[in-house]
Amino acid sequence: GNGAYNQEQHDIWGTMLDSVYLHAKSREQISDQLWPVLKEQVDEAIKHWKEPDRGIWEVRGEPQHFTSSKVMCWVALDRGSKLAELQGAVSYAKQWKAIAEEIKADVLANGVDSRGVLTQSYGSTALDASLLLVVLTRFLPADDPRVRATVMAIAEELTEDGLVLRYRTEETDDGLAGAEG
Repeated sequence: GNGAYNQEQHDIWGTMLDSVYLHAKSREQISDQLWPVLKEQVDEAIKHWKEPDRGIWEVRGEPQHFTSSKVMCWVALDRGSKLAELQGAVSYAKQWKAIAEEIKADVLANGVDSRGVLTQSYGSTALDASLLLVVLTRFLPADDPRVRATVMAIAEELTEDGLVLRYRTEETDDGLAGAEG
């Protein structure tokens, strides 16, 4: 019954690998059974990060290059690189770190508008609350001017009655009737 059952959502690899990284970091090891699964997930992020998707909010409109999805693909490669270091897989760590840097450069070149604000998708000026995650994921530091500009824009333009909206429905084809909940 969920209209998102057949959607491409590229943020998932970053979410999963970040969770595994937090767990593995506390134990300073990765099981031999888990390592091949992690490699496969990183490979999927590498394979798909340049493709459009439906984003974290499962929008029903046409696939787009959602900035938050690209950030989460960066998370997948960044955490994958750190997990590879824990595993002693130096060549994977170097390769994945280089791809993470490529993704980051792409996001900063295409996912930031002329105001210095991170946008919902490449080439758009629409705001998206999911971009508040750039600090929590350590994509950018909290004192980065683009983070400040994004937070301020979301506070001014995407907040109603003290609540932050995910996005503006007039700017995002989410396929749902009514206002953003």
